[in-house]
Amino acid sequence: MYKNSRGRPEVVLATAAVAQFAVALDMSVVNVALPAIRTALGFAPLDLSWVVHVYALTFGGFLLLGGRACDLYGRRRMFVLGLAVFGLCSLVGGLAQDPWHLVAARAGQGLGAAAAAPAALAMLTTTFAEGPSRVRALGVWSAVNAAGGALGVLAGGLLTEYAGWRWVMLINLPIVAVAFALVLTGVPAEASPARRERLDAPGAILATGGVGLLVLGVVRTDTLGWNSSVTWATLAAAAVLLAAFVLAEARAAAPLLRLGLLRSRWVAGANVLVFLAAAGQFTAFYFVSLYMQQVLGMGAAATGTAFLPFSVGLVAGTVVATRVTASRTPRVSLVSGALLAAAGLAWFALISPDGSFLADVLGPSLVTSVGAGLVLAPVAAAATTGVAPREAGMASGLMNSSRQLGGSLGLAALATVAAHRTGTAADPASLNDGYALGLAVAAAVFVLAAVVAIGVLPRRRTGTPAPRSIAPAQNRLEGTPS
Repeated sequence: MYKNSRGRPEVVLATAAVAQFAVALDMSVVNVALPAIRTALGFAPLDLSWVVHVYALTFGGFLLLGGRACDLYGRRRMFVLGLAVFGLCSLVGGLAQDPWHLVAARAGQGLGAAAAAPAALAMLTTTFAEGPSRVRALGVWSAVNAAGGALGVLAGGLLTEYAGWRWVMLINLPIVAVAFALVLTGVPAEASPARRERLDAPGAILATGGVGLLVLGVVRTDTLGWNSSVTWATLAAAAVLLAAFVLAEARAAAPLLRLGLLRSRWVAGANVLVFLAAAGQFTAFYFVSLYMQQVLGMGAAATGTAFLPFSVGLVAGTVVATRVTASRTPRVSLVSGALLAAAGLAWFALISPDGSFLADVLGPSLVTSVGAGLVLAPVAAAATTGVAPREAGMASGLMNSSRQLGGSLGLAALATVAAHRTGTAADPASLNDGYALGLAVAAAVFVLAAVVAIGVLPRRRTGTPAPRSIAPAQNRLEGTPS
């Protein structure tokens, strides 16, 4: 749809990596700061969780829309717009004086991230040709993405303890400034198309509403519970909207999500796999953080520092996966990584209320993180294998949406499992039992991810042909004969 000017590949990679680092950082950086935020702004106990949930709600709800907008209006344009919204809302959050100020700022951050994240990934897949060069680029992007999520816990703890909770928001400003400098110097804007397709407004409304209600219904189970009529009414409404979305996309001339894209075993399999992997990974962050603070009695800064080995393992895993995937199919790394992560989480499930960081956390952290890194690096390559450049944003938005939904839904479900085991008890031994059960179930989720990789992903790379109804129109837009 756009005349492709690839610009400077190394700058495009750096731009996408820096922006993705900020987006991943914000998924976890506020978690350790929540007690300080509650005290400073006077949050009611039941309202404090919205500081985390509203980001997940807007980010997950608008990812498909953001991804498709990249294809229609330009990847660079949507990236800059999303980055500007993200940075501005980070500033507003850092200056918040009332609870609603911070919640609104976090909602805005999620909205900006929903535009910037798929744009960043789409810029990579259209700049680097499919093959070893794209695998290496996506390996760097994945390593930075993984490091951002893990270092968010460390940064949150250190900033809260030594600089104040406001810096968990303000830390984004220098990162956004670097991304802006990079995108303005080395990422070219796409040429406007001769004829622009219209955004699928009905699909956008149905997808955003359906995904948003799905995330809302699940994340509120921490206060309402799974037996609540409100929970089930919200999930039923989400199911109706998502079913209507599928029917609408099947009939739309220019859909928000072309359902034919899911006929590719690479695309479909990778999205299921990233959903499961995110559920397992987010759960590991959550339960291990709680175990160190509420069972081992570690402080915020010490807990954040204890996640450094996890960060190192994630980066190491992505480096190894990049080298493996450059010469072999992503399936090899995905299967081995999922099984290794499952083994690490099973080891984590042996945690003890009388344990220690060295005995109960360090070893499982390294095994789990290396396995997760082996999965994270090639899954982006798998999810975009054979995807046409004009649908890069669509595929990127779909993968990011699957990851966000997997993390949100998986964490909420496994937190409920752990809470059911713990009951109303608050002593370290009871809490330990709940966290151990949650980690054991997370290990089973990674085993299921390995089964998906074995049973669904092809043994060889195959392309995803464009539909005949789109290709001729595309050729006319680019001025080539159909």
